[in-house]
Amino acid sequence: MAVKDRDRFSTATRIKLLGEQTAARVYRSQTKRQARRSRLTGRAALLALVLCTLVVALAYPIRQYVSQRAEISDLQREKAQAAERVEKLRDLKARWQDDAYAEQQIRQRLHYVLPGETGFIVVDPDAAKQSRTDIGAADRPWYSNVWDGVDKSDASDQ
Repeated sequence: MAVKDRDRFSTATRIKLLGEQTAARVYRSQTKRQARRSRLTGRAALLALVLCTLVVALAYPIRQYVSQRAEISDLQREKAQAAERVEKLRDLKARWQDDAYAEQQIRQRLHYVLPGETGFIVVDPDAAKQSRTDIGAADRPWYSNVWDGVDKSDASDQ
């Protein structure tokens, strides 16, 4: 009997007993966690379903809001550009009210000269070469030229 009592109080026996108790606690806590998980999965699924429903329900209004905000910013930008263009046109109109500016533009654009002046026109050599390349159009029938003009205007629209 003395040997059994001595074994019961030995360090190795105590460590072994503590290990078994710890293992039993861990096993119990794991089973409790698993039981909790199984109880929460229904709630979690319901929560996920509610969140997905909210996302789907709010997706379209949020998309509309974002697109409308983008459209508003585009319209504000266009408004600013239009106001700037109006200001430039007002300046141009005011300049045309001045007789000196009108005379300068008439002389420059229409090549008018005052009495007693001699007018000279300088021809750009590159422009002369370009006009010679258009002479080939005179060799073709008129309807080909018309059709080419339609094609060119259609291409410029795109």
